[in-house]
Amino acid sequence: MDSPQGKILSFVDDAPGRRAMVDVGASAACPRCAAGKGCGAGLFATQNERRCLEALIPDGLHCAVGDIVEVSLTTDNVFRAALVVYGLPMSGAIVAAAIAFALALTDSAAVAVALGGLMLGLAIARQHLNRLACLRRFVPTISRRLQDDGSGA
Repeated sequence: MDSPQGKILSFVDDAPGRRAMVDVGASAACPRCAAGKGCGAGLFATQNERRCLEALIPDGLHCAVGDIVEVSLTTDNVFRAALVVYGLPMSGAIVAAAIAFALALTDSAAVAVALGGLMLGLAIARQHLNRLACLRRFVPTISRRLQDDGSGA
């Protein structure tokens, strides 16, 4: 995933650390999504849709409203987020299906148990993602300022 570029719209004062709201084109956020080959996260988005996201501003980087910046999320964090979002529900379904197989349940009962495992995995993933420490880990960061707003401020 390439690092998208966006324009700083405002600064967020009520969040920990220095943060800014950045306007990023939906297709620019992920070239694979723009080509129709992404993970499905932008499945219902249109090509011209704009997205506004909150990004951390690292210490020592000076930005102003209107600056064009590059936003990034480390590959390691993208992988971890995918494991939580996709891995936990799928693991729940697989474990539940294995239990249903071990108990020699009927096909319809096995499907119901597997769906229950999927729902349990979804609930665990949601609970994990709602933790503040997890949310802070998956916040994108402004990696560099590309262009200022031209105001000279």
